[in-house]
Amino acid sequence: MMKDGFGTKKFILFSPSRSMITPLFVVFIFLLSSCSDKYQVYKSQYQFKSNDGKPDYSDLQYWAAHPWKWDPSDSTPAPLRNQKKDSLVDVFFIHPTMYTMKIKDDNLNAGINDDYLNAKTDYSTILYQASVFNQHARVFAPRFREAHISAYFIKDTLAALQAFELAYEDVKTAFIYYLEHYNNGRPIIIASHSQGTTHALRLLKEFFENTPLQKQLVAAYIAGMYLPKEYFSSLKMCEDSVQTGCLCGWRTFRKGYLPSFVKKENGNSNITNPLTWKTDEQYATRKQNKGSVLYQFNKIYPSTTDARIENGVLWVKKPKFPWSFLYFTRNYHAGDFNLYYMDVRENAEQRIKNFFNNRSD
Repeated sequence: MMKDGFGTKKFILFSPSRSMITPLFVVFIFLLSSCSDKYQVYKSQYQFKSNDGKPDYSDLQYWAAHPWKWDPSDSTPAPLRNQKKDSLVDVFFIHPTMYTMKIKDDNLNAGINDDYLNAKTDYSTILYQASVFNQHARVFAPRFREAHISAYFIKDTLAALQAFELAYEDVKTAFIYYLEHYNNGRPIIIASHSQGTTHALRLLKEFFENTPLQKQLVAAYIAGMYLPKEYFSSLKMCEDSVQTGCLCGWRTFRKGYLPSFVKKENGNSNITNPLTWKTDEQYATRKQNKGSVLYQFNKIYPSTTDARIENGVLWVKKPKFPWSFLYFTRNYHAGDFNLYYMDVRENAEQRIKNFFNNRSD
């Protein structure tokens, strides 16, 4: 059960509203070019089976991203392929909700053997989000029995809690396995989006705050969710573009739009501007946006949108990219990372360099 200030009732209350589900799916499809036929084609790659229905993290197949195999997180947009790569740190990436199709067998948790869902995960969020970090890090992203999207909205709070608890237990198990078998004292970046951030908050609280592991934290990029200001004590929001051991997070909406669930937060959410990397209300123009990666993975779109912090969220003007005149939604949740792909990529590099500089000093 959720503890330490991030109460379950509050968690359900401040999740995206039901009325936003349909446009959210449209945004996801439009931004990331995710279509059913595409995932059906990839299903044949995911025929592994867990006999007990649980992920076995000693088996690389239960990692959506892992440095010991090729996976979509290793992909790099064509304009960036001449960049020198290294692996100075590790990224532990927790993916957003992919279980959005019809619930199977009345189960609020995804099956770990679901070939379609595993294909959808790898060729959407792992490709378009986890790849942000592949220039300077080894990327680890566990498969987990995520909660269905409806768990954010159902009236059966106990069932929702149980679904999220099971999902977090998988994430936690994967992280412990990573620490015991792969980390070896290496610096860590925690990265997440949407439901992944729900779990990342708990992971950071349990494993990093006021523990020796906090010294290994380069930064956390935890986007797409409410970040209560009182949740952490020693872990703080990053105040600039090079600070380490701190947190960055944002939720992106059209300028002037404030969903009802955000209004109920009364501005109590921490927020980062991913163009300035500050937490103040300084406005950043489109020209400061280094580039977005949207539905064409091999294309970088510069100066797509601006950014300003208002009322605990990130307000932006309507993004500009080909066919954006057909883009009507005011909720840019699916594009939290993609709209700022190059900015996050370059910022991770800055923080990594500063982390090693500080350690050598």
